[in-house]
Amino acid sequence: MNRVLALSWQHLSLSVMGVALAAAGGIPLGIFLTRYRWLAKPIMAFIEVLQTIPSLAMLALLMMLFGLGDTTLVVSLFLYSLLPIVRNTYTGLLGVDTSLLEAGKGMGMTRRQLICRVQVPIALPVILAGLRVALVTAIGIATIGVLIGAGGLGTLIWRGIQTRNNSMVLMGAVPAALLAIVTDGVLALLEQALIPRGLKKKTVNAL
Repeated sequence: MNRVLALSWQHLSLSVMGVALAAAGGIPLGIFLTRYRWLAKPIMAFIEVLQTIPSLAMLALLMMLFGLGDTTLVVSLFLYSLLPIVRNTYTGLLGVDTSLLEAGKGMGMTRRQLICRVQVPIALPVILAGLRVALVTAIGIATIGVLIGAGGLGTLIWRGIQTRNNSMVLMGAVPAALLAIVTDGVLALLEQALIPRGLKKKTVNAL
């Protein structure tokens, strides 16, 4: 049991690390694209192409650059997490009512103040929805990280397959599924806690 808990924590940590890096780059990129919309289509298309690369192929390509281990897995999760984060940030910001932006400009707000005080708070439900999708997806993809020497619950699944031990496979698969479910639920609660009451009614599902 202690080993399962340790591997579960490692699995979650690697997933969160990849998504956190994607958020650090994806949210500013989504904001940037709302200013230079002519770049949105080619950049989104490029990110979508990355999303279509099979997980094993992505890990194999990155392994040639970063070698075996957790780093390769984290970089892979970073790439796979970009699309929902960038897309939801871009869509959420564009969905802000223009009358609110005009009101902000009338109050003398700068472009940066409009983004930080008006657009991002109103688009927060959509942005958080993208983060939820990215993290749940990352938890699933992280299970195959064992194939390139990364840690996590995939270790138990792979050993169970090799030894034809169904119990061991379940010891890895069930906690991974529970991690995804619990994480999604926790983020949903966090989303409700962070969003101002007046904005909850305006939540838009951009998925």
